[in-house]
Amino acid sequence: MLDNRDATSLPEWLNDLAHTGLAPLTGLAGALREDRHAVAQGIATPYNSGVNEGRITDVKLQKRLMAGRAGVSLLRHRVVLIAHLRRRYADPPTVSPR
Repeated sequence: MLDNRDATSLPEWLNDLAHTGLAPLTGLAGALREDRHAVAQGIATPYNSGVNEGRITDVKLQKRLMAGRAGVSLLRHRVVLIAHLRRRYADPPTVSPR
């Protein structure tokens, strides 16, 4: 489904998952079935919110690490620094031809 971006077999797959007899998989099938329209859209479209989720995770991590020991300006500075470092290591280095 994910390779082809085709969610037409999602209901059948959820039924198979629900009838495995394993409680965690049955629970997963139930949770996915409750939000099946969003799951189908997630399969069918190339868009995602991965970058935003990563930034939110960074902010929450810094808040926990600092635990009220600094103000908003230091938190902002650290989050911007982490975002810069993520971009630096995520992008491959460019080499100019000679």
